Order: sequence, then structure tokens, then C-alpha cells
Amino acid sequence: MLASHSSYKRQLLDRLGLDFDVDGADVDESAREGESPGSLARRLAALKARTVARRHPDACVLGADQTIDVDGTRLTKPGSREAACRQLRTLSGRTHRLTTAVALQPPSGEQLEEAIAFEMEMRDLTDDDIRRYVDEDEPLDCAGSYKIEEAGIRLFRSMRGDDYTAIIGLPLTRVWNMLEEVDYFEQLRLDRT
Repeated sequence: MLASHSSYKRQLLDRLGLDFDVDGADVDESAREGESPGSLARRLAALKARTVARRHPDACVLGADQTIDVDGTRLTKPGSREAACRQLRTLSGRTHRLTTAVALQPPSGEQLEEAIAFEMEMRDLTDDDIRRYVDEDEPLDCAGSYKIEEAGIRLFRSMRGDDYTAIIGLPLTRVWNMLEEVDYFEQLRLDRT
């Protein structure tokens, strides 16, 4: 069960070839006072998995969250073209941190949690570059105002981390490893026999 209504996360999870249902957690995503962006991502991923697991106690529930910060300041989904352009001006020529956290709540046992961080170095962008990009990809629902899986890849000089799907929103290698750790595939095999 995926604890998210995100189309990006659904598309990523589909790549693993697993049958899954979706039930969004709809939790308060506000940061606590003094909470770092990375800690926020970890807390929200765990909260989303626990919240949906209460409604589906027999399911293996996957929660995820992602934060982007530059110099400790968290960037959220821009929501408008103007806000997206402002975010990209802030990121232009700089390195920012992207943290994707994932939590897996099995029907029995303790929740597993992982966080993957990327250092994202953006190219120097002109105002024209930024406007053209925002018009092309319309990244209004993406923290940081870019879609790395689309034309947003052109905005970057380098990305340092270990599971590029984490940049899009769900680290698939980690998810697969976590499912193995809770014997999900063995249980699936037993259920089919």
C-alpha cells in the first residue's frame, strides 16, 4: 500500500512491477520549530506510513517524503509560475540538498526507515533560461521548481547521491531492499500457493 496520492510516486512504484493500492495519509506537513529539512522528511515519511497502516493493519504500507533545502532553508512546492521562477533564481549556480525519506510499516514488526540525500549543483541560469524552463515543464507542484525526470535535467551541472529515483520522490532500490528485509516477497509467494 502506498501512503501517497502523488502521481510521481505511483509511477515510480509501478516500475517495480508490484500490485499495490493507494491511500494518501493527508497529514500535517508543517515543520516543527528547529526541525531540519532532513529530519522533517524522515518524520513525515514515518508518520504517513503509520497513519495509513492504522487504516489497513494487514497491509505493508510505504510512506515517503522529500525536502529540498539551500543553506538550511526549506523550499516548498511553488504553486505559481512566479514562485517557481523565484526558487530557480535562488538555486541558480548553487548547490542544494535534496533528502528523500522512506518508511515501510509491515503488518507485524517494527517500521523500517531510510533517508537518501543528494547534493544537487545547478548551473548558472539567466532569467530567460528560467522562464523558458518553467513554461516548458510547469514544475509548480515540485519542491525546488524542477522536474529532473523531464527537461529539468538540463538545469544541473552535477548530482551526487546513490539512487537517482530518490530525486523524483521514491528511492526504488531502498524500497526493494526494505521489502526483502520484511520478507514481503516470501509472504507474497506463500499467499499465491
